[in-house]
Parts: sequence; C-alpha cells; structure tokens
Amino acid sequence: MIDGTDDLLVDRDGAVLTVTVNRPEVMNAMTSQMFVDFGRICRAVNEDDTIRVVVVTGAAGNFCSGADVSGQADRLSGDTPVVPLRNMRRIKEAAMALHDVQHPVVAKVRGVAAGAGLNIALGCDLVYASDQARFSEIFARRGLSLDFGGSWLLPRRVGLHRAKELALLAEVIDAEEADRIGLVNRVLPDGELDAHVEDVVSRIAAGPPLALSMSKALLNQGVDVSMGQALEAEGLAQSVNFATSDIREAGLAWIEKRQAAFKGH
Repeated sequence: MIDGTDDLLVDRDGAVLTVTVNRPEVMNAMTSQMFVDFGRICRAVNEDDTIRVVVVTGAAGNFCSGADVSGQADRLSGDTPVVPLRNMRRIKEAAMALHDVQHPVVAKVRGVAAGAGLNIALGCDLVYASDQARFSEIFARRGLSLDFGGSWLLPRRVGLHRAKELALLAEVIDAEEADRIGLVNRVLPDGELDAHVEDVVSRIAAGPPLALSMSKALLNQGVDVSMGQALEAEGLAQSVNFATSDIREAGLAWIEKRQAAFKGH
C-alpha cells in the first residue's frame, strides 16, 4: 500500500494510482516536504507490480502553481542571498523519481500549471488539459531559473527556440496556445476531461504492462542515443517480450477474436 499525505492524496482504483496535489488555498503550491513525499510515492510505484498506470492531478480546479515561494522575500532579506541547496536536492530527487516511474504516467490538468507545477506535468508521459487551463514557466518573474527538469523537458516538448521564449518571457499561455505549440497532448472541454482521461487510462491499464514500460523507456532513451544504439536497445527489449506469457496471450486473443488479458509476465 502506498501512503499519501493530507497535501498529496493517493487513491487506488484497480491498476490505476491517482496522486492529487491538495493545497487548494495556494493553488496547490508545493512545499519542500511535498516534493520529498512526491518522490517517495513515485519510487513506491516501481515496487508495486499491480500498478499499471499513474494519474497526476490537482485539487479544486488547479493543477499546481509550482513550489511554494511565499517566504522567499523573508529568507533572502540579507545582503548575500542564501542558496537553498537542500530544497533543490529535494526537487531534483522528486523530478528524477517521476522520470523513473516504469509505467505510464498521465497528467490531468485543470486551471493553473506554473513553474515546477508545469514541469511536473511535462515530466508525465501524456498531458491532457481542460480548455480552461493556463500554463507558465513563471520562474523569471520570481528571479529564478528553470527547475524540476524544465531545462531538459521543455525543449524536447516544444523545441529549443520555443522553449527559450517560454522561459525567458515567462508569459502565461492559454490551453489553445499550449495545444498549438505541442506543450500538451490534447485539450478538451472541461466537462469532457475526466471521461477522456479515464478512457485513456483504462486502455493503458488493459495493455501489456511489461511491453508498455519498455516502450516508454526506449522512447525516453531514444532522444539521447544514436539510431544504432536505439535498434540494439529495441532488440534487447523484444527479446524480453518474447519470453513472456503476454506474447502468447496476444496471439491467442487475435486468433480467438477477443480482448487480450495481459498479466505482465
């Protein structure tokens, strides 16, 4: 069992784990401890073979407004700014834990997704947004540079020059613009978002978990390796797939014209 907290709710429905950022009074801004707990939850997912897909969302109409910087001015009131290295390590560890989740992770975005909150969404494998959602790499407005993996995630999502525009101008963009530049997978009317994500998640959960996790890993690695290295990794992954019972089940299901029942082994 994976335990949540008052600020990070964890809900389990069959093979689907949903993590909800729950600080609605500050648009779900995350404290340092919340980043620690988020990382713990992500790592725990890899220890539970019964989980096949994770959903990350926010409570009360907002996704996440980023790290809670409400006390920043007081902490940095001296002549020499204090560099919060401990907090940055926590953010780094949480970002890596999300990236390393073996199974598909889906972000369901309503309202504000800003700063580290936006990069949490981008760190997920699929991002679906309400037509009322708003997005911003807001760091520059706070005198900060990108974190939670934004410098790696953003250019891979929208291209280098578009990423620089979002980071340097720190503008708020609406869902239509986010869809146009490829920041999200799809924008839906707010009333249709839940049903769409539920459909996507159910389809992923019904798929072959080992094969899907390896496809995810191959795609993540593929952006940084040569064609030859990618082909070698694909061959190794397929060798594992062919040794599973899922490959036989897929063949039988095709012959018998029925839905396959994948077991993940």
